[in-house]
Amino acid sequence: MIKGLAITPPVLGRISIGQVVEKNGIRLPQKDDQFTITSQIQEKDGWVLHPMDEELRKQAPNGKLRTIPVRMLFNDADLNLRAEYTMFDRKSGRPMCVGNGDTCKRLTQSGVQSLPCPGPTVCEFGKGGLCKPYGRLNVKIGDDDDLGTFIFRTTGYNSIRTLAARLSYYQAVSGGLLAYMPLELKLRGKSTTQSHRTPIYYVDLVIMEGLSLEEAVGEAREKAKQAKEEGVNQAALDEAAAKGFGNALFEHDEDEMSLVVEEFYSPPREEANGQVDCSSVVTKLQGELETALSASK
Repeated sequence: MIKGLAITPPVLGRISIGQVVEKNGIRLPQKDDQFTITSQIQEKDGWVLHPMDEELRKQAPNGKLRTIPVRMLFNDADLNLRAEYTMFDRKSGRPMCVGNGDTCKRLTQSGVQSLPCPGPTVCEFGKGGLCKPYGRLNVKIGDDDDLGTFIFRTTGYNSIRTLAARLSYYQAVSGGLLAYMPLELKLRGKSTTQSHRTPIYYVDLVIMEGLSLEEAVGEAREKAKQAKEEGVNQAALDEAAAKGFGNALFEHDEDEMSLVVEEFYSPPREEANGQVDCSSVVTKLQGELETALSASK
């Protein structure tokens, strides 16, 4: 195995709840209220849709894809979802610092150093929004490829926190049979003070519709028993995955890092064109005014 190369699950396509759009010559991320499943091919008009997108959308109410039936590839929750605080180099797209809130690995002039990680809110190195949580969830959709996955990338606290909790809980209640649980990704919306009462969307993971938790666990046990009888060694697969992830200091794809930075870490509009974006200023002032009024009551 080549040292320094993270061996990650094979990726067949992407799952997103937004896209990058070009407005007035500036490429900016735009959120959406539904899932989109794309291939790994990007053309000038955007990512090419995966056939699974059309197939699942036909069954979705009003053509809005808000649930995706999935299965996990691994029994270990932490192998399916990897999340850390990450600071990327805005030009090269490579990670400069990756931490877990306790320790971090930081790229310095003298090489990679292990340092304390206080988290992005108080870290001098990543302050100003340069450091964000960055999560990658690999899931199986359909039965065409036993080991091929679709990847959902996010920097949203809500999605990362919810997915981490659900995966951990389902691993526990199934007796470590997470890979056999019938699940589905579900898009949820909520409003917060920071969103100024406009809806924001995040990804949840739930038992497949129509099944109770007990039924899902029973199905997982049956599938696990059948797979073992047929010679499938799930424990060895998890072990191989853990070894592959640990083969490099940072988990990153050279081909996609610049796209990740563009989608999740794009500069403010005023920085992009050298002018002040009036709409963002107004939004900020409205938020400050609402906070002040609330405090005065």
